[in-house]
Amino acid sequence: MEEQVGALWHRLITRLADTRHPEAAVHLAEVERQVALLFRALGGDGALQVTAAEATAHGAQRSWLQRVAGVHEKVTLAWRDAQYLRLPAVIDWFPERALNRELYLWLAALAAVADEDAGDWFVDNQRGVVQVLDRYPGLRTRYQRLVEAHLQLRPDAERLPTDQAAAERALCQALREPGSVTDLPAARRPPQPVPLWLHPEPPRPLQDGAAEDDPGGGGAGDREHQHEVEQLRRRAERVEEPEADRGLITVRMENIFTWGEYVRVDRGSEDEDDLDRAEAIARDLDRLAVARSDKRPAATLRFDLDLPAEAQDDRILHQGLLLPEWDWKRHALLPDRCRIVPMLAADAQPLPLPAHLGRTAKRLRAQFQLLAPARTWHRARPDGQDIDLDAYLRFAADRAAGLAVSGEGLYREMRSGARDLVCLLMADLSLSTDTWIDDHNRVIDVIRDSLFLFAESLAATGDRFGLCGFSSRKRDPVRVHLLKAFEEPYDARIRGRIAAIRPGYYTRMGAAIRFGTRILGEQSAGRRLLLLLTDGKPNDLDQYEGRFGIEDTRQAILEARRTGLEPFCVTIDERGNDYLPYLFGTDGYVVIHRPSELPKRLPLLYARLTGR
Repeated sequence: MEEQVGALWHRLITRLADTRHPEAAVHLAEVERQVALLFRALGGDGALQVTAAEATAHGAQRSWLQRVAGVHEKVTLAWRDAQYLRLPAVIDWFPERALNRELYLWLAALAAVADEDAGDWFVDNQRGVVQVLDRYPGLRTRYQRLVEAHLQLRPDAERLPTDQAAAERALCQALREPGSVTDLPAARRPPQPVPLWLHPEPPRPLQDGAAEDDPGGGGAGDREHQHEVEQLRRRAERVEEPEADRGLITVRMENIFTWGEYVRVDRGSEDEDDLDRAEAIARDLDRLAVARSDKRPAATLRFDLDLPAEAQDDRILHQGLLLPEWDWKRHALLPDRCRIVPMLAADAQPLPLPAHLGRTAKRLRAQFQLLAPARTWHRARPDGQDIDLDAYLRFAADRAAGLAVSGEGLYREMRSGARDLVCLLMADLSLSTDTWIDDHNRVIDVIRDSLFLFAESLAATGDRFGLCGFSSRKRDPVRVHLLKAFEEPYDARIRGRIAAIRPGYYTRMGAAIRFGTRILGEQSAGRRLLLLLTDGKPNDLDQYEGRFGIEDTRQAILEARRTGLEPFCVTIDERGNDYLPYLFGTDGYVVIHRPSELPKRLPLLYARLTGR
């Protein structure tokens, strides 16, 4: 009975203290595409991805009812950093759903003109509003509607303490006439949050300078789990390691308003139970404290994702090729940054086409034979397979008429035409391809079947093509598995190499594209297509994870296009639309939403690309 009364009281007091409007809520997932499009159209950084922001404590004064109910202590505001445009997962500030949706679009426009190096929050947001309204006058009416609706929700300055009242009046004036107030009066407490502006103190992730030296880092996990973890970023600070022999301090528990816990986590050797526990704690903490320790954890085993033994690995063809890498912060290429190691499957046995692909391969071969140039007679040849009767009759008639004519060009020869086209398909063989897409197939199985059918289809057209796979473990080595060279015929040996592919390590996509650009550039053809097959965005153990990898890949694609190549990406990443337009352009990629369809759709996609 006591628990039931408590639950009823909690629901009642929470409902009375809540000032939001859940019935008119708009979720980020509903407008994410429109928001991303507007942000980039208004000049926002194309490399930024739209993601959900986390709630942070605002420190403003709350009503007595809100303090009793324990609500409105945190607020979710928008901000941007080097990798993401972070927007509230749900907006329910206003009683009208249309206004909540307009707030999403307004925040995207404001973030598009915001400076990365923020100074004074109060002044910077006013300046950003002025810039948006000057550049895009059509947004002025939308902004005024949002301001009027928001001012009705703000506290009455007459009921606030003197210092807070002055700050509230200045803030309202700045909202009505942005740029008219140059200073926010000091007050004992911060003003109530302003959802129309960007975050006053956005959380910053902890920058770990030792990322390059991190020896661990397990394989890429489930993509949905990674996306969820990205949304759980918290404030971080580096602290001294707590001493284990400091003793016990007793406190009155009613004086504790916040809680924290120090968790000894070695990034290179955490075990599953501790990892789950640490992640659960991270969800509840506003600030994470991280300390360095030279001590080894007791009673643990340390495993490293290392390369296989040479006897069990593919055969290395040569010691490597050094390639540059783009540093987006310096805006410069770092010479000899990555080492490409070409490899060939040493134990691959010649194989027939897998039986489960036989029917599909037969149908695709029949379709692709229509793309092959028709065989035609080439007449008036100096030699050939047969006599050209027309040329011979003209020759005989001219000789009979007494004309001095040459006896050359009296033969004909059957020849097939040729498409002036060459294609290189590079498949991502990172560790994430070891994940299951259904009860029967992994991503690597789908990629393997796709390579089989792709090769079968192109062999029917006679087009020259090459196949290779790639994965990396930091910048040295970037492993490139050669499956088919351009001059090799497609046969049982090639099928054996394709069957031997297996998940590798990480996805240093820029280095792979530069390698593909180099070998494809050596081929003489009117059109050279660089086809990239992947299941995720660029990543690696070092700083290549995040913005560095995105920018390096984009630069590699631009370099490929400058040499006359046509890069195109085929991905099964559900979030590919977030970053691929920035990398390949709006017409330079396609997202396959059902991975099981990739083997059938890849050859047909090639036919569409080369049929232009």
